[in-house]
Amino acid sequence: QQWRQPDPGFGGQGGYGGGGAPKAKAKAKAKNEPVTLEEFERQQKEKKAAAAKAREAKAKAAAAAPPAKEPIKPEPVKPELAKPEPKAEAKPKAEPPQAAAPAKAAPAESWEDDEAPAKVAPEKKPEPEAKPDPKPEPTPEPKAEVKAEEPDEEEEVSKKKKATVDEDLKEPDPRPHFNVVFIGHVDAGKSTTCGNILLLAGMVDQRQIEKYQREAKEKAGESWYLAYVLDSSEEEKAKGKTVEVGRAPFETPNRRFTILDAPGHKAYVPNMISGASQADIGILIISARKGEFETGFEKGGQTREHAILCRTLGVDKLFVAVNKMDDPSVQWSEERYTTIVDKLTPFLSSAECKFKPEEVEFFPISGLTGDNLKERVNTPSWWKGPTLWSLLDNLPVRDRDSSKGLRMPLLDGYKDMGDVVAAGKVEQGRVEPGMKAIILPSNDKTTVKAVYIAGDKVTHAGVGENVTCVLGGISEDAIRKGFVLCPAVKDTGRCVTKFKAQMQVLELLEERPIISSGYQAILHVHTAIEECTIAKLVEEVVMKPKPKKVAKPKFVRANAIVTVIIEVKRSVCVETFASTSQLGRFTLRDELKTIALGRIIELPKE
Repeated sequence: QQWRQPDPGFGGQGGYGGGGAPKAKAKAKAKNEPVTLEEFERQQKEKKAAAAKAREAKAKAAAAAPPAKEPIKPEPVKPELAKPEPKAEAKPKAEPPQAAAPAKAAPAESWEDDEAPAKVAPEKKPEPEAKPDPKPEPTPEPKAEVKAEEPDEEEEVSKKKKATVDEDLKEPDPRPHFNVVFIGHVDAGKSTTCGNILLLAGMVDQRQIEKYQREAKEKAGESWYLAYVLDSSEEEKAKGKTVEVGRAPFETPNRRFTILDAPGHKAYVPNMISGASQADIGILIISARKGEFETGFEKGGQTREHAILCRTLGVDKLFVAVNKMDDPSVQWSEERYTTIVDKLTPFLSSAECKFKPEEVEFFPISGLTGDNLKERVNTPSWWKGPTLWSLLDNLPVRDRDSSKGLRMPLLDGYKDMGDVVAAGKVEQGRVEPGMKAIILPSNDKTTVKAVYIAGDKVTHAGVGENVTCVLGGISEDAIRKGFVLCPAVKDTGRCVTKFKAQMQVLELLEERPIISSGYQAILHVHTAIEECTIAKLVEEVVMKPKPKKVAKPKFVRANAIVTVIIEVKRSVCVETFASTSQLGRFTLRDELKTIALGRIIELPKE
C-alpha cells in the first residue's frame, strides 16, 4: 500500500524518508513566516545603507591617504623618494606645495627628463646593488653624456658627407662665357654653319656625321647633313627648317661659347626672340647666292627684322658672315661681297638698328666647306681679315657684377631620374647649391640642390652662364617658360600687372595704322610671352621739325617715340631697364609682325 501512495518526494508521506520532509518544511516556514514584503524592503535598504557607509569610509580613507600613495609610484625606481614624504606631510595636505617642493630640488627636474630611462631601469632589475644611492644625480649624467655624443657623431657624418659632395663639385671654368645667337633669313645657312663649327671644335663624333649624311640623302638633301647636328627633331628634319632654338656648347683656347641656332622663318620669330634675348653676341648669316640676299633684305624679309630684334634684345656686338661664297653663282667674288657690305652698312647704323660702326664686323665664309671658319682653307687672297675663330677668341672680357640678387629667367622645366630640373641663363647674381629660392610669379619656394654647366656639376654659376639646376621641394608643373628664379629672402624680384615704358613704334599693320588707348598686342619680355593692352598714352616725342614733347596724345603712328602704360593679363616678373637691362627690355608683336620695341622705365610702388 505504501508503494501505491504518491511519491513522498513530491510532498507525499511515507517512503524514501518521507518522515523528514515535514520537519524541513516546518523549519523553512519558521524562517519565512516572519518575513513580509515591508520587512524585506527594509532589509534591502539597510544593506544598501551599509554598503554606502562602507564606500564613504573607503573614500575618506583614500582622501586621507594620498601622501601614502605617492611614494608607492616611485618605489620600483628608487626608495629614496620616501625622504621627501615627511616634508610633504609637515606641510598642508594641499597638492600644490607638494609640486613646489620637488621643483626646488634639482633632481626633480632631471627626473622628468629621465622618465624614459627610469622605465627601462626597472626592466633590468637583476642588480639590487644600486639600493644605496646617496647621490641620485650620477646615474642620469652618463646617460645624458651618451645622448650628447650621438648628435656629435651625426654631425661629423653629415660634415663628412658634405665634404665628399664638395669634393665632387668642380669650380667653374675661369674662361669668359658668351652666348652666340645665329640669326638671318630662312635658308641662309645658319644651321649648317653651326653644325660645321661644332664639328671643327670636336664636339661631334665623326660616326654621328656619317649617320646624318645617310639621313640627309633619304630626306631633304645631301648638303643638309650638318644642319642635323642641331635640328634634331623629326619635324625639323622633314621640313628642312629650324623650329626651336638649338643649343650646344663649344670652346676656343681663351673663351667658352654656347651656340643659339635661331629659326629664320617668320612663323617662328617668337622662338627666335626667346633665343636672342639670352645672347651676348650676334652672328648675322647672309646668303651671297644671287637672289637670296635680295629676298632676305628686301621689305618683308627676315634679315631686317632679325637685326633690329637682335639689337633691341641687348646684343651689342654683331658679326656679319657673308655665307655661301663657294656657290657657283658667286665663286668667292670680291665684287659680290663688297656689294652686300655696302647695302647692309647703312641699314645697321640707321635709327632702326642703332649699331655703331665699331660694333659691326663683316667677313666671308663657307658654312658647308668650313672655309674661313677656323682656318683659311680655300679663302682667296683678296681677303686679309681674320677668321671667325680668331674673332670669337679675342672678344673683350665683360664686367659682370654677381653681388646683386639672383635673376634667372627659365626656359624649360623637366624631370630627369626623379629630379625636377630647370634650365635658364643667369642674368644677374649667382646661383649655388643649397640656396633658398623662389619662382616668380607663382611664388613657389624651392631649394637649389645642384647646379650644372655644360653637364659638369659645379660649386656655383655666375652672370652669363647657361645652367641647369636641380630643384627640391617643387613639382615639374611649377616650372614654366617665362618664370624667374630669384632669392627667397633678400632682393627678391617684382611681379606686376602693369608698368610704365618708353617704346619706339616701328611699322604698324595696314588695317591698324595707329596705336591708341586699348591697343592689344603680344608682349615679349626676357623669356616670357604675355597678352597685353596699351592702357594709356602718357607722352609722345615728336622729332620733326624740332624735338618736342606732346602730353597725352590721342594716338600715335609708325616711327613714333611714345611713353605708355602697359597692362598685362597675368602677373609677370620684370625689372626696370636701369636696374636689370635684360629684364627691362621688351618687344610688341601683332599678327606675326614686330610693331614696337621698348624699355621699362618705372614699376608701380610696392
